Amino acid sequence: MLLVTRPREQAQEWVARLLEAGVQACAVPLLGIEAATTEAEREALRQAWAQLPACRAVMFVSPNAVSGFFASARAPWPTHTWAVAPGPGTAAALVAQGLAPAQIVQPPADAQQFDSESLWPELARHDWVGQAVLVVRGEGGRDWLIQRWQEAGARVHTVVAYRRGAPVLLEEESQRLRWAVAHPQRAWWLWSSSEALEHLAPLVRSQVPDCNWPAWVSQAQGLATHPRILEQAQSLGFAKVRACRADLASVVAAYNQQHRDA
Repeated sequence: MLLVTRPREQAQEWVARLLEAGVQACAVPLLGIEAATTEAEREALRQAWAQLPACRAVMFVSPNAVSGFFASARAPWPTHTWAVAPGPGTAAALVAQGLAPAQIVQPPADAQQFDSESLWPELARHDWVGQAVLVVRGEGGRDWLIQRWQEAGARVHTVVAYRRGAPVLLEEESQRLRWAVAHPQRAWWLWSSSEALEHLAPLVRSQVPDCNWPAWVSQAQGLATHPRILEQAQSLGFAKVRACRADLASVVAAYNQQHRDA
């Protein structure tokens, strides 16, 4: 069984696609997502939409950024403004909002990883001097791409479209978590966020108080969709983890290979 740990809505989408691909999967969200709800946050999103025609590009850090930003839509997307995505999941979310693929800049389909480092070469070929760029994200996050844009002469602004935090599991999700703790040899975790990994130990300890964490973590198995996430998992004691790209085909191939090797 492959346990998808993305935020609930995305996890359910991934589970459906994995099941279609023949992988037994279920959702155990390890990251909670909340919309930007304060008046200050809503006003910032309204202002961002008003300034959109002046932007050369808008970077969305994740599908959550897309949904949070478009929930405040006040006008059609400007045809001359690029939407920038770090990977295929965010690009698909933009297409679902009505953007044409030609308006979206993303890493090449054969990129080793889907992240800012793979995205920047696609952006660096353009002249950014004096250009306005908006980055739509949650609270915090990496500034690596912002720094590259600023070094290239762009004027970069950010807006918060959602907040990340610890998940509140539904009863069926709690049952899956307890099952996974009880059956480390039969459960494979799909980790897509270093922050989500940080929520795992507190959840396990609250859901399974008698769990021997060091013993369990030494047996638990998983896939990490980025080297940074793999390093985080290993720092927490997970030894049976391998990296894979964050697209469906790579996850399915890595899971099937790991399942055969187990």
